[in-house]
Amino acid sequence: MTPEDKLRTHNAEFEKHIYELAPDVYLAVGYAASNVGLIVGDDGLTIIDTTESTRAAQNILAEFRKISDKPVRTIIYTHSHRDHISGATVFADGHDVEIIAHRSFESDLIGAADKPGPHKALMTRTIRQFGIGLEFGTERINLGLGPGDRPMEGMGQGHIPPSLLIDADAETLARSGVEMVFHFAPGECADTMGVYLSATGVLFSGDNFYASFPNLYAIRGTPYRDFEAWADSLTLFAKLAPTVLAPGHSRPLFGAETIATALADYEEAIRFIISKTAEGMNAGLTPDELVGYVTLPDHLRDKPYLQEYYGTVEWAVRAYFAGTMGWFDGDAATLFPLPPKEEAEKFAALVGGVETLARAASDALNADETQWALELASRVLRLDATHSKARETRIKAMRALAVEQENACARNYFLLSARQEETEV
Repeated sequence: MTPEDKLRTHNAEFEKHIYELAPDVYLAVGYAASNVGLIVGDDGLTIIDTTESTRAAQNILAEFRKISDKPVRTIIYTHSHRDHISGATVFADGHDVEIIAHRSFESDLIGAADKPGPHKALMTRTIRQFGIGLEFGTERINLGLGPGDRPMEGMGQGHIPPSLLIDADAETLARSGVEMVFHFAPGECADTMGVYLSATGVLFSGDNFYASFPNLYAIRGTPYRDFEAWADSLTLFAKLAPTVLAPGHSRPLFGAETIATALADYEEAIRFIISKTAEGMNAGLTPDELVGYVTLPDHLRDKPYLQEYYGTVEWAVRAYFAGTMGWFDGDAATLFPLPPKEEAEKFAALVGGVETLARAASDALNADETQWALELASRVLRLDATHSKARETRIKAMRALAVEQENACARNYFLLSARQEETEV
């Protein structure tokens, strides 16, 4: 099966469907990048997460209205990522609705433009990671954790700030006659809460579990995600012994044994990355060397929910190194490296000039040494941004690398980068 075939098969995780998790408990999957939960109570509804856009929220609310016409009284944010908090105004429908989140909730939607930071760089990389602008079906297949085709109208526009913050690590509340236990469970996001319905055994796990190797580092750019804390949260979830697991992305899991195995495997994978990467670091390996040193053991590598559709082992290894040791790889030669343009000048002089370097890039591409072709062409363009042959080689190399990716983020990033460079020429 080719990488593209695997991504297309993975689309089954995001087929539009309203799952009944338990009596009066539902999960909308495939209508947006993230899932939305519905709990029907005595006198009203509770919504768990609200998607990334107002249009997606409208579509989901229309489906929920086929189940119940009771008013929405409570909205819960499992965490602050924008794909979970941007449709709240739709579900609130102009009413004064309670919004519950963890005490550490902090969203980049709130006053982001007024805060210092690399906002433009983050947005550029986010667009590339998710392939925004790529043609669905041929270029963008899926998002790794969600459908490749979903409504974009009202992206990030429907957020409502929380009105009730959960302060305890575990707190029980009843809303519309339904008892819910909120568990602080940092993982993909530092403010994540799991929401457990003890009466039915349903656990809403936020983004701490989904049908892909966990995104321990997002190439769009993120602060360090605490690997140990994420693994500990999975331990906590397993102790609850849920009979239904409702993830923030992908289809729900049913059955206590199935869920226990999945949570244990997920936790083991994260702890393995920690221990094996640390082992290599203690042996003096740099990040570039570690990515060949750390591979998942066989009994985890073939698990369907540990395929590298969204996160990757390599990115996780690099993130763990940077998150625990910082940017310096330990090699004295990299303390003060040459600027990229100066390095390219010296490299070109060494091999016989810019044109020789450009030919070498083209030859590498023809020999299917695609990554090497990309690196060589990039050196040429640092010296001459108008070099059409090197630009052509670089674009072709990125497109060829995209085809080799079963990771949706990497595929999208290569393809959109190639398209953007084509447009700029």
